[in-house]
Amino acid sequence: MKPIVKVNFLGGASTVTGSKFLLETSECNMMIDCGMFQGLKELRKLNWVNLPVDVPAIDLVLLSHGHLDHVGYLPRLIQQGFKGKILGTSPTLAIAEIILKDSAKIHEEEAKKANKEKYTKHNPALPFYTINEAEKTIKHFKSIEPDKWFQLTDNIAARFQYNGHIIGSTFIELDINDKRFVFSGDVGRKNDYLLSNPKKPQWADYLFIESTYGNKLHPEQNVEIVLTDLVKKTIQNKGNLIIPSFAVERLQTLMYIFWKLYKQNKIPDIPIFIDSPMGTNVLDVFKHYPNWHKLPESEYYAMCNHINIVSSYKETWETIDDRRAKVVIAGSGMVTGGRVLTYLQQYIDEPSTTVLLVGYQAEGTRGRQLIEGAHEIKFFGKYYPIKAQVEHIESLSAHADQGELLDWLGEIKNVPEQVFLIHGEPNALSAFRVKLETLNNWLVKIPKLTDVEQLII
Repeated sequence: MKPIVKVNFLGGASTVTGSKFLLETSECNMMIDCGMFQGLKELRKLNWVNLPVDVPAIDLVLLSHGHLDHVGYLPRLIQQGFKGKILGTSPTLAIAEIILKDSAKIHEEEAKKANKEKYTKHNPALPFYTINEAEKTIKHFKSIEPDKWFQLTDNIAARFQYNGHIIGSTFIELDINDKRFVFSGDVGRKNDYLLSNPKKPQWADYLFIESTYGNKLHPEQNVEIVLTDLVKKTIQNKGNLIIPSFAVERLQTLMYIFWKLYKQNKIPDIPIFIDSPMGTNVLDVFKHYPNWHKLPESEYYAMCNHINIVSSYKETWETIDDRRAKVVIAGSGMVTGGRVLTYLQQYIDEPSTTVLLVGYQAEGTRGRQLIEGAHEIKFFGKYYPIKAQVEHIESLSAHADQGELLDWLGEIKNVPEQVFLIHGEPNALSAFRVKLETLNNWLVKIPKLTDVEQLII
């Protein structure tokens, strides 16, 4: 009887968030990514439900990269009995450590605030996990060198290969009994400001590919012109340009672009504030892993010196009270939490404010509400009217669009036995399926949450 690999789609299936894929084999049970669900309430509620699998029987977790929707469930996995190693590249584990600690701190603070101000149905509201639990999780981390095959068992080997997106990010190849399983992780872009172009897989018997922008081509926006115009408009209006930003990569890219524009005399010396403890910590990861990005050391230090880094909540309020026209870049990117909410609470009802959203806004997030033209927004238990102007730059996305995904697949020499489209919303998944079936004549499936596939190898 031929061996079977049982694939459990525990997240990132028919949705963009919560990536979790469990592969059960006779030799080893491996989870690829272990992310939190974000966005829609019915998905977020799933974070609180134990996984429908035997968690203590999972031997390893392999991380494609450090974003919350790929690592944020790890402390819950350990709560449920996982005792194995968590493998990733060194910068991925550094990012995951920052994100887990920051996320735990936010969970603890939000639970405390909700209990104090009584805007919760839960009595008491509990943190999703604590700082202590995050620290326990980090003890399971083991770093892996990229580009080298390493044996997991007699018949299973793994390799992590650079794929852009964020610092440390990779796609993961598993050779199981001479069949190659390829998990794309999140595929990055070509010609990124800070990162090299993604490497490409050469062979895939079973392919699991993200489809975040499977139905779209990124608009040909000139980001530098857009930012220059917005800075000039902010100065003219004596207002504030608020940019909710993902702390990893997007924030550093924005810093670099603003520094570059100032250096080239395209924008005046407007005060620029970075208010993201996590984003500031990620800057250190750039410093420690220079081989993983393109930014020269001299530019890195010049850029950091040009920007005002907010290091405490007291400084957040000092920045809010600063009446000068200014740019504030603050977490989080989809406006789901973090310091940006404090700025929006003060500024979103002022017509002189511009809120600039950069990158993907998942269903059910405040960021999606803003770009869809909501007239009010709810946070901290209250509604706030939106009088600010809302802008959106999609071309700064760290995700490959449909054309770039097809290009990334372009060097696969065989016809995969099965392709699974993951990490996408229904329209994106459906459009990308049709494209791959039509162009490549590949056999494509769109798994649903909790689906199980038995693959004969």
